[in-house]
Amino acid sequence: MPNRALRGALALLLLIPATGALARTCDLTIGSSDAMRFDRSELRVAADCTQVRLTLRHTGRQMAAAMGHNWVLTRTADYRPVAIAGGLGSLAHSYLPPGDARVIAYTKVIGSGESTTVTFRTAGLTRGGDYTFFCSFPGHWNVMRGKLVFG
Repeated sequence: MPNRALRGALALLLLIPATGALARTCDLTIGSSDAMRFDRSELRVAADCTQVRLTLRHTGRQMAAAMGHNWVLTRTADYRPVAIAGGLGSLAHSYLPPGDARVIAYTKVIGSGESTTVTFRTAGLTRGGDYTFFCSFPGHWNVMRGKLVFG
């Protein structure tokens, strides 16, 4: 029995990040449609969330190649340069520059009736920081965007 108790205690310790708080995953959902709009212009993440699991749903009828959408998170100062650079890319790379360190998190591009999920840690986010989420599909990013509030 002591081994089982020890294994349980060790498993619990693995859930505790360096801050000493228990790990907490916060779930967010956002929708998109053929109207080139997200259904939310602001997403809020509580300060005690250690990671975020965001699900993007495409409620439109068009396929990804014609009216695809993704969800990309950057610092607001980086959003336009990342979106412009991504527009030179391809659907295979979700219209993002591969390996771009300015991208905090992103989903793949999806189409008609599909959904996709991305999970990312909040350790790199600053409470009260200025973050923009957007769709990097060419031509969408200038109107299809919103604000992420952390903290």
